[in-house]
Amino acid sequence: MSHKVTIRQYPEPLIVEDDETVLEAALDKGLDYPFGCQSGACGACKSVVLSGEIELGEFQPFVLTDEERAQNFTLACQTYPKSDLEIAYLDPDEPAEHPILDLGCTVESVETGTHDIKVVRLTLPEGPLAFTPGQFMELTFEGLPKRDYSIASQPDDTCVEFHIRLVPGGAVSPFVLDQLKPGDGVKARGPLGVSYLRTKHRGPILALAGGSGLAPVKSIVDRALALDMKQPIHLYFGVRDEQDLYLEDYFSDLAAAHENFSFIPVLSDPSAATERRTGFVHDAIKADFDTLDGNKVYIAGPPVMVDACTAEAVALGVRQDDFHADPFTTEAERQA
Repeated sequence: MSHKVTIRQYPEPLIVEDDETVLEAALDKGLDYPFGCQSGACGACKSVVLSGEIELGEFQPFVLTDEERAQNFTLACQTYPKSDLEIAYLDPDEPAEHPILDLGCTVESVETGTHDIKVVRLTLPEGPLAFTPGQFMELTFEGLPKRDYSIASQPDDTCVEFHIRLVPGGAVSPFVLDQLKPGDGVKARGPLGVSYLRTKHRGPILALAGGSGLAPVKSIVDRALALDMKQPIHLYFGVRDEQDLYLEDYFSDLAAAHENFSFIPVLSDPSAATERRTGFVHDAIKADFDTLDGNKVYIAGPPVMVDACTAEAVALGVRQDDFHADPFTTEAERQA
């Protein structure tokens, strides 16, 4: 059965099927609905139901509390209409008001980050891209389905940079790691996403990255330091073993140049004796902080890491509007 869904911010209603979410229908229609993880873990698509009945899929309780649900708030990525519906998305704080562009780009370079991560730089057709650090783009390599990848570079860079990790059995990443080469054409759409740097925040910044989740975190940290934001900025980078670390010298040099910035790699499963921090990133946070109240927390990486860090940040008192998560959910995980 289909239902008519009116989104307050748009003049024309959508027709949404019973087994389709409001966000899926909006994006299929090309609407600029705010979104991030599409899995109920980040809160980027938080909305309010103005009328009608819905069914909610799975989500993280922190991003949609019982009190919010009682006030008719929902997450568009998990909202299935069960009647005609009227809904409105919430405008984010410090909105990133950049035009969403469809660009024909060219691969400038493909470099090795780690054994399973490639650093890909694309040349833009008309100069630097206007975006806010932490945002992502939708990339389409020739003949392959589109995928979302976070931007690792800065808005004034002549190339836009992405860190693409191999997903075994994936439809896109094996091509990137094995076949993509300079000169290849790539379609890019964006910028997208609301898990980006809030420059008006004056409290401490805690940035947590796992694997290729370092890409948006790098963009956020670089921008904060370039803007001479004075508050303490801590970056924890969680990986499994030594071979999974990359850009370590880059961030160590930043830490040496900026006394308010610290970089802490954490190995969860080292294969040999090490002098580095070991364990999981969320355990390191628990050990190092008594409270996160007043901190701005940015998290990007695998969903299991994001979930664990989210739970620890909540336990340490982070405020909901100071928490910005970007789970790197694979297409297979989304479909599941």
